[in-house]
Amino acid sequence: MKVLLLKDAKEDDCGQDPYIRELGLYGLEATLIPVLSFEFLSLPSFSEKLSHPEDYGGLIFTSPRAVEAAQLCLEKNNKTEVWERSLKEKWNAKSVYVVGNATASLVSKIGLDTEGETCGNAEKLAEYICSRESSALPLLFPCGNLKREILPKALKDKGIAMESVTVYQTIPHPGIQGNLNSYYSQQGVPASITFFSPSGLTYSLKHIQELSGDNIDQIKVHLMWGARAAFPVFRGARWPVCRSRC
Repeated sequence: MKVLLLKDAKEDDCGQDPYIRELGLYGLEATLIPVLSFEFLSLPSFSEKLSHPEDYGGLIFTSPRAVEAAQLCLEKNNKTEVWERSLKEKWNAKSVYVVGNATASLVSKIGLDTEGETCGNAEKLAEYICSRESSALPLLFPCGNLKREILPKALKDKGIAMESVTVYQTIPHPGIQGNLNSYYSQQGVPASITFFSPSGLTYSLKHIQELSGDNIDQIKVHLMWGARAAFPVFRGARWPVCRSRC
């Protein structure tokens, strides 16, 4: 059975994307097609903020992309030396909150100690921060243009100051249409399609509908946790939809 996963490939310690490996164990032939790209924004402003840990009570990272923005700031502004000499230690004297092990792993690579990674999502991380945070200084929150307001609102409601800085924006992957055309011409209509984000669904849905034609109602659709917000897109469609927590 052929399944289509609309996401970037991410190699694990075995050198293979874990979705490809796990689905293969069940006899499923999975193909990955990336549907999102990212552009970094406001890096000079973010770099300046990273240079002044004394102005903040800590850091919040909720996505790998935000950590990549921090890495770029260190590389592009020749801050690696001063980061290693003093800034890293000063930030480590504060709380560095993260969502998810993938984000925590990237944060650790720039030398910061993390907490909260087991919370799993922004809502639970907000609860964790509210149970611990006591500093009057704001938490620095590098984020994307499509960030949800759950975390900022929860912290605001508890009187915890936070300063957001938009460091990247989500855009369609330039190869969406071409990659989907190639897949359909070689593999045909997939038995199932998995969407991993609302924006990924939005950017690819029209192409999939056109390529699938009358066979679209034969495709089983899976919406991962983050894609649930896009569920209204399917109103009027005859697709069998499974909303997953995986």
